[in-house]
Amino acid sequence: MKQILSAVAVGASIGLAGLGAATAPASAEGLKIGFLATLSGPPAVLGQHMRDGFLLGVKQAGGKLGGMDTDVIVVDDELKPDAALTKVQGLLERDKVDIMAGVVFSNVMMAVYKPIVQSETIFIGANAGPSPIAGKGCSKYFFSTSYQNDQNHEVMGRYASQKGYGKMVVMAPNYQAGKDAIAGFKRHYTGEVAAEIYTKLGQLDFSAELARIADLKPDAIFTFMPGGMGVNLVKQYSQAGLKDVIPFLSTFTVDETTLPATKDLAVGLYSGAEWAPNLDNPANAKFVRDFKAEYGYAPSLYAAQGYDAAQLIDGAVGMAGIKDKVALLSALNAAPFESVRGDFKFNTNQFPIQDFYLTKAVKDGNSYVTEAVEKVFDDFGDAYAGSCRMN
Repeated sequence: MKQILSAVAVGASIGLAGLGAATAPASAEGLKIGFLATLSGPPAVLGQHMRDGFLLGVKQAGGKLGGMDTDVIVVDDELKPDAALTKVQGLLERDKVDIMAGVVFSNVMMAVYKPIVQSETIFIGANAGPSPIAGKGCSKYFFSTSYQNDQNHEVMGRYASQKGYGKMVVMAPNYQAGKDAIAGFKRHYTGEVAAEIYTKLGQLDFSAELARIADLKPDAIFTFMPGGMGVNLVKQYSQAGLKDVIPFLSTFTVDETTLPATKDLAVGLYSGAEWAPNLDNPANAKFVRDFKAEYGYAPSLYAAQGYDAAQLIDGAVGMAGIKDKVALLSALNAAPFESVRGDFKFNTNQFPIQDFYLTKAVKDGNSYVTEAVEKVFDDFGDAYAGSCRMN
């Protein structure tokens, strides 16, 4: 497989290895994909998982997605919207990529989304799903292989109501995905929200917030804190003596990207997700097995979404090629691949209709992973599709 990889420094604090840059540009007859991910700083592990899942899909296709020689240009957005926009412009104008893919964080997505779709470049989102682009800002050029931001949080709102938690504190970073997280949770939570706490994106010290939670004495808390933020929050929550007093519900906080650091401190904690390693279907069993063999660590939902993005491109390009964009868009919309999630189809806004689960952190041999313990939503579409007028 030919790969063009930008030189990136990935979070030394999480123990990730760096990437190198390599080969010649794609031929005019090949397929060139720009892959944008956060690959530096504490959140780098999220981008690493998403990138590795995507590249596994390319490798399994023999380096030929849809039968075409495939070059993947991996670019680190540095979690800086301005830097991401500059790099995307280079991918579109200098490298002339055929397809864009990736994006971990919603603030980056909000910066790059409009320039990409306005250029009429097909864009396969593999994580961030902010509400503005799922509703009135939808585009026929954008497809998501992840979720709309609210949805996994809606799982926890439903679960908290079912558990009878009558008073809760909710906490998330103060950016688009954090606001979507709280909105999603509240959509299905029937009790009282005693406080909404918004932190800085990238914050690692939660002592003030934890003191406030202790004073409020809620029945439980719900939080969305991805990557290094989640690692520190879980550790500090336990150190503050709150874990055994106030139940900890979360999304994107306790998963395969954070469990190697939190380990036993997170075992037994519940989250909401659209994927887990134990989902029982052949495509998922192969993905989990092959991912571990290739990279030596357990995949997360970010990896699964990246893998599905490659599978989607492979199936659609195989059906339609890349010369007729109208035909390729139609092929993509048909979702011609076997998702690791099982049931998968696109809604009218080209975000997935899929199942969602309550998951729990467990120890599996020497590894810490999540497992789906209960299906909460079946064939579930997002709340914004009705506002999408595709053009």
